[in-house]
Order: sequence, then structure tokens, then C-alpha cells
Amino acid sequence: MRTIVSVVGNGVCDDDSKNAKMAFEVGKALVDNGYRVMTGGLNGVMKHALRGAKASKKYKEGDTIAVLPMYDETEANEYADIVIPTGIDLARDVITANAPIVVAIGGGSGTLGEIANAWTLYRMVIALEDMDGWSSKVANTQVGERRYYKDGFEDQVWGAKTAQDVINIIQEKFKYYNMRFQGITFDGKKVKDVLK
Repeated sequence: MRTIVSVVGNGVCDDDSKNAKMAFEVGKALVDNGYRVMTGGLNGVMKHALRGAKASKKYKEGDTIAVLPMYDETEANEYADIVIPTGIDLARDVITANAPIVVAIGGGSGTLGEIANAWTLYRMVIALEDMDGWSSKVANTQVGERRYYKDGFEDQVWGAKTAQDVINIIQEKFKYYNMRFQGITFDGKKVKDVLK
């Protein structure tokens, strides 16, 4: 089974911007290395990541996935193979954040929300440095105070400067991400048990 990597970032950016170029390179590198690419399916970083994925010589039908906030599947960009029109607006960001690996490229408040959701869901988060937007601000930090992993593994939002850095980080660190979100807890206790 090929691991899905969600690429999140600016919904609007010029085609020749550094964020768009990086999204293309990351999308291509991911498929080159056997991953599938999922985005929110619209424009900006989302479009360029899927365009890059399709430019890979290893691209196969089904490698590009668009999770739309609206019901209308025709709103997806032209590079999406699989279109999932959720109709749940901003709540779809939790779906994109629940991919096993989330790569952030720039981005505004929506991207910041996806990063925070991915962290809460115990997902691996990689943020591109030197981009316009939130990814540069959260790279190499911890989004929250909680420590999810034991045995000395220090989780963080992993900073990357290039598409190859993204691949290297995944290959080195993804093996540690074996926890799954089990619902909101307080000191390890389920909410329903705390509120009795």
C-alpha cells in the first residue's frame, strides 16, 4: 500500500512564486519515491503539488487526490485523479490533516489549522522553511506542550528546505509515527470518564 502524503499551503499564489515552485517539486518528489499526494484540491499550492505529482515518471492513475470543501466535484483542479467533494467547508481540513504525513508549504490561517489538527492527530508534520506563510514560522518547533511519543523520540514540526529534505525526513523519521488519535483525553483518560 502506498502512503498518502497531504500537501497543504496557500490557496492562492502566483504560478511563478517560490511557494508554487516548491509545491511542484514536493509533489513530484513524493510520487518519485512511491507516495500518493492528497490536497484540498483547489488552486495555489494544492494545484501545483498535484501538477508536480503528475509530472513524475513514476506517476500512476490514482496518485493525486483532492478533498474538496464543497459538494461540486467540478471545482477540483485539473490535476486531481480522485475527487472527494465533502460539502463540509472548513471541516474538510481535518480530513487533509489526517493523512499519515502532512507537508506544509507557506499558507495562511487555514494551513495553520491543518498543521494544528495534524499535530493533535499524532501525524508527522513537515514544514517548508523560507516560504511565504505559516510553514516557515512553525518549522522546527512543537505546536503544543504535550509529548506523544515515549522512548526518547522528540516529536516536532520538522523543518525542510528542499523537496529532497522532505523525502529524507520521511525516510528517517516516519517509522516512529505509530500512534493514532483515540479521541480527546485528559491525562490519558477519556472525556466521558473525566466528566462522570
